[in-house]
Amino acid sequence: MNHDSIQMILQEVIDDISTPAGLWQLAIVVAACCAAWAINGLLRASVMRHAPEHWKLGIGGINRVLFPLSTLIFVLMGKLILNYWQHTSLLLLASKLLLAMAAIRLVVYAVRYIIEPGGMLKTLENSIAGLIWILMALHLSGLLPEILNALEDIKFNIGKNPVNLLLALQGILTILVTIFIALWFSRMIENKLMRVQNINMNLRVVLSKLLRVFLLFLAILIALSAVGLDITMLSVFGGALGVGLGFGLQRIASNYVSGFIILLDKSMQIGDIVTIDSHYGVVSDLRTRYLVLRKLDGTEVIIPNETLITTPVINHSFTDHRGKISMPVQVGYDSPLELAMQLMVDIAVRNPRVLVEPAPAVQIKGFAESGIDLMLSFWIPDPEEGSGALQSDIYLEIWKAFNRNAISIPYPQREVRILNDKN
Repeated sequence: MNHDSIQMILQEVIDDISTPAGLWQLAIVVAACCAAWAINGLLRASVMRHAPEHWKLGIGGINRVLFPLSTLIFVLMGKLILNYWQHTSLLLLASKLLLAMAAIRLVVYAVRYIIEPGGMLKTLENSIAGLIWILMALHLSGLLPEILNALEDIKFNIGKNPVNLLLALQGILTILVTIFIALWFSRMIENKLMRVQNINMNLRVVLSKLLRVFLLFLAILIALSAVGLDITMLSVFGGALGVGLGFGLQRIASNYVSGFIILLDKSMQIGDIVTIDSHYGVVSDLRTRYLVLRKLDGTEVIIPNETLITTPVINHSFTDHRGKISMPVQVGYDSPLELAMQLMVDIAVRNPRVLVEPAPAVQIKGFAESGIDLMLSFWIPDPEEGSGALQSDIYLEIWKAFNRNAISIPYPQREVRILNDKN
């Protein structure tokens, strides 16, 4: 569509605004929106609710563009009918805007599928939507061909090859689109891979990361070939990257290599309870560069993978996910010792978080100055939930039971004797 035809359409829209022809076209647009909204609601309620889980990705993409596309179909049907009696410039303009809306919704849906929620996602969504609307506005105003010609006239050389600015922008856009498609495919395959239960979780993570790197590398090669750049130039880039890794990026490279080692040797997995330096918590995520440790107070610690290789790590659930808790208690020398030990075991058994097997046990640890030292030991199946509240409840029950059975909990006492008191 050339500049003159666009200007003619806009002029016809302006002339038809307050005429019956314009009202008919506006009524068709409103009716098309209402019909599309009703169809969209019915399909979303019926299809999405009963669709299998692995279909929901495609159905979600269709849902995003269903409203603008179905509205477009109704608008085009109305345009086809009205063409027999009047011109339909407003409907033609509406169809172009609906196409832009469908493109924005589909691209934004794909971006949300690839990128994790956050500030970057919101910025990227707004940028994509703004860019598409700007291109549509330039196209409708007739300025887009003139801008493209101006960009094509700006020429420069890359090495010995003459290049214009329009070709450079097209190359950048081709690379971005290719990388975007590669990330979309990698996320789709990664989601399918993570649902495979007969493969170890660490192996699934490793495969998904390697797949993403491979698809990104392949996308860059395809994009460079598509824009006409010589792929042999990557050998120079690879040499420069190797030098950079050798000098300035060796710690980053070490973290990545350490991450793959940890994932492959299964020394740590998601859900393990570990102590790293002074941090105790649950491994909530394993990345290629760092580990995310969720502490029992809800805070998260990001620990570089190199630290996990070079420093000792206590994995409390390496062979068994259960956690052992030991609680010291001291009773007086005049207390019935066997009764105190039995009461402590009974109190531990009654707690719903304490495992019956292995059974709780009480051991005599020694004879102290003020009383007899006992140690109550038991196991819980969910140490990642913390043990502070649990120990508090058990100590309270021990205190009540000891009071009922006249069992004393001693405290330090000292006798002071004053010798040679002449007074």
